[in-house]
Amino acid sequence: MIDAPGQLLRRHGLHARHSWGQNFLHAIEVHDAIVRASGAKPGMRVVEIGAGLGTMTDRLLGTGAEVWAIERDRDLCTVLRAELGDRPNFVLHEADAVRFDYASAATGQSQPPAIVGNLPYQLTGPLLFKLLDHHAITGPWVVMVQKEVADRLCSPPGSREYGGVTAVLSRVRAISRVCSANRGCFLPPPRVDSTVIRLDPRAQVRGVVRDDEGYRLLVRAAFQQRRKMLSNALSSLDSREAALRWCIAAGIDPNIRPERLGPEEFAALQRAREAEADAVGQGDDGAGAP
Repeated sequence: MIDAPGQLLRRHGLHARHSWGQNFLHAIEVHDAIVRASGAKPGMRVVEIGAGLGTMTDRLLGTGAEVWAIERDRDLCTVLRAELGDRPNFVLHEADAVRFDYASAATGQSQPPAIVGNLPYQLTGPLLFKLLDHHAITGPWVVMVQKEVADRLCSPPGSREYGGVTAVLSRVRAISRVCSANRGCFLPPPRVDSTVIRLDPRAQVRGVVRDDEGYRLLVRAAFQQRRKMLSNALSSLDSREAALRWCIAAGIDPNIRPERLGPEEFAALQRAREAEADAVGQGDDGAGAP
C-alpha cells in the first residue's frame, strides 16, 4: 500500500500548492467509504478527478478496477508515475479535469465508468457541470465537496439551501450523502469541512425536455432573482408577458417563488418555451406561403 501523504511529500521534496487548493486526504476511513460507494471492481473503469499523490488511486487499483487518474500538476504526475506506474491497471492522464474528454472513458466499456474525486472547492461548479454534459454515459459520481455545497445539493425544493444547481443536477441524478470529512482529515487542513456525496443516474429523468441547455438557462434565470415572483424572474429570458404564458401553459402559479419549484416544474416551463418557439417558427415558415 502506498505511503501516507506526509511521507510522500517529504520523499519527493514537495509541498501542497495553496494557490491550487491542494489538500491531501489522509483519513483511511474516508478513502474506504469512497471506494465502497464507487462500486469499483475488476473489469470496471473508474475515472479519478485530481489523483494528487495517489493515495485514493492506490485503493481503487486494489479493487481490480482500471483507474484513469486525471492530474494537472506536473510534480504530482511525477509522484504518480514513480509510485504507481508499474501497476497494469493504472492509466495516468496529465490533463485539466474541466477540459477532459469524459466520453472517451466510456468507449469500449460494458458498463458506464464511475467518477470519483476530491473536487477543488474553486472548481466544484465547473466540474459538476462538465460531468453533467456526460451524465448519460457515466455511472455513479462519488465526489467530495465543501459541506455547504453538499447541503445545497441534497436539499429539497422550498428549503433555504435549495438552488439552481440542485434543480439542474437532481433532474438527472439522485443525490445522497456518503460520509463526512472534517478539516482534520486533510494535509494541510483546509478552513472548511467536507462531505462525500454520491450522484446516481436516474432510471427516469425528472422532467423530459428537448433542449437540456435551454432548461439550464431557464433555471439559472429563475434563481438569479430567486426572491422575485417566478414570472418576473423569468422575464429576463424574453418578457414578462412571455413568462406569464409559459407559466399558464405549464399550470404553474406565476406568483410563486422559483425556490419552491422542483425539476419537474422547471421542465414543464421549458417545454412551454419550446412549444411556443415551435409555434412561432411554424408561423414564420408559413409567412410567405401563397
